[in-house]
Amino acid sequence: MSTAEDYTRLRTRLYLITPPQIDDVEGFAALLETALTAGDVACLQLRLKTAGGETDEAATRAVGAAVTEMAQAYGVAVLVNDRPDLAVELGADGVHVGLDDVPVKQARTIVGKDMIVGATAKNSRHVAMQASEAGADYVAFGAFYPTGTKEDTVEASPDLLEIWQESMEVPCVAIGGITVGNAEPLVVAGADFLAVSSGVWNHPAGAPAAVAEFNALLDRLDPSRS
Repeated sequence: MSTAEDYTRLRTRLYLITPPQIDDVEGFAALLETALTAGDVACLQLRLKTAGGETDEAATRAVGAAVTEMAQAYGVAVLVNDRPDLAVELGADGVHVGLDDVPVKQARTIVGKDMIVGATAKNSRHVAMQASEAGADYVAFGAFYPTGTKEDTVEASPDLLEIWQESMEVPCVAIGGITVGNAEPLVVAGADFLAVSSGVWNHPAGAPAAVAEFNALLDRLDPSRS
């Protein structure tokens, strides 16, 4: 396997995650489109949960039907959280699986070789390496900061990203409580993507302003500019 030293790291990109509950699907779709016109977004993960923390199938189908083709038209890869079967059903671009969800190899079998499979690694390089060896297209480390979006998180340190970039080729995603104000250390440490939910949707100036501000930060920290 080639290492990170064999290529120049590209500019970090924004990876949006939906709010866990969306009551107004049409309103969210309109808000999302305004956000996507405000700056570069690489991915949109559909992460809709029930009160018990399970995937809300009905909500995922409703939101997926409303936003998937629109987001893809903006060049955004749409991923479904936890459920490779729903990713295929909705015509999404891939799936993101957690440690307690469908294993990476099984997810790959379900979605096929051409779709994206991402995997949660929390704060473990060992888990991340296992996921990479199983065929994950990216691994996600975190939570780097306190977050109210997801329970049962573990604390991760930015040096995870730095070490990963020095030794591995598979891209890494930073997740967990990320805002415009605290993102810089994660970008500098080597995050290929910043996964953000409330830092965009709950931004005091609105989601489009958040996307624009994140992109201004990522442009400033673009490795090609150094």
